[in-house]
Formats: sequence, structure tokens, C-alpha cells
Amino acid sequence: MLAMLETNAYIQQFPYLGLFILLILGTLGLPFPEDAILILAGFLVANRTIKLIPTFIAIYSGLLLTDFILFSFGKRYGRRLVENKRFQKILTAGRLAKLEDKFERWGILVIFLGRHLLGLRAQIFLVAGVMRMPWKKFLIADAVSALVTIALWSGLGYLGGQSIQTLRKNAKGIELFVTLILLISIGIMMVIKYWKPKGKRGSAYNAFSRS
Repeated sequence: MLAMLETNAYIQQFPYLGLFILLILGTLGLPFPEDAILILAGFLVANRTIKLIPTFIAIYSGLLLTDFILFSFGKRYGRRLVENKRFQKILTAGRLAKLEDKFERWGILVIFLGRHLLGLRAQIFLVAGVMRMPWKKFLIADAVSALVTIALWSGLGYLGGQSIQTLRKNAKGIELFVTLILLISIGIMMVIKYWKPKGKRGSAYNAFSRS
């Protein structure tokens, strides 16, 4: 996440290209998680740092391209992929067998559901290529599921940005409200402590002292 924050200045200079490149770099193994980039995009839209339509085009095309890159690797290397040092950390022989079974049973539904599971996304795209899924079929399934991903994570980022904006606009009102509640609370405590009949206060004191 620290790396994401450090790239914020770069994104402000080249916002749409920056988001697109971050998605590509994340696919290559650099510490730029896809979900974090989408949340950042939604946050920047909410703060009016970037515009909605160009942002959507940049991140949507970035998602489709990165997913297709993984699919192409799987299609090119096939089962030899699990022997490649670059991909052994992502996809093991055991995981390949399990995902192949899922694809046999559920087909493209694996892509619809799997891309929203952290840690399985890259594996699923690679296995789709290994199993020689037609690229048009893969792109259609991925394009639809990517819309859900963008709506989910960018939507969360947008709501977070809107909440911060609301807090900034109403900061004085919130501060006044909190101060008023604090004063009322202090007043109630003072009343409870001192607004008692003397006899009751004395009996309470004597009972306490005896104990």
C-alpha cells in the first residue's frame, strides 16, 4: 500500500496512463494489487482529481489487457507452465489439476466467480489458456466479469472519497456538535454529583465509610 501512495504524485501528472501502467506492472509481479488500484481510481474520481469516463476506459482496458496476457502465457506454454520458474509461485501442478476440474464442471462460470477471489485470479486466467479456451469466449467472459470488479472496488473507493469530502465540508458543524455533547455530558455529571439532598449524601458517605 505504501508503494501505491508513493505513486500518487505520478498518477496526478499522468493520471489515466498511470493507472493503466500500474495494472500492467501488477500483472508482471510488482507490488501493485489490482484491487488497490481500482479503489485508488474511485477515490481520485470522488475527489475530482480525474474524470469518470477516461478513468473507466483506462482501467477497463488495463484489466482486459492484463487478463489476456496471463491467458496468452497459459495458452503458449500449456502444462509446461508449472515447470517454469517464473510461474511456479503462481501455479503449482496440484492447483492446475484442481482448476482444470473446475473448468470441466463449470466452464466460463469459473472466470465470472474466480476473478473476484484474491489469489485465484491469475491462476484462473493461466489455466483458461492451458485448457485452450477460445480467446473470443475468454474475452467475453472476462469483459463481463471485469465490469463487476470495477463496480465493486472502484465503487468502494468512490464512496470512501465522498465520505471524506462530506467530513471536510461539515467539519465545523461536527466539531460544534461534539463540543455541545461534551458540555451536556459534563453538566449531567455535575448535576448527578451535587444535586442530591444533603441527608442522602451524608447517609451514602456514612455507609461507605463503615464499609
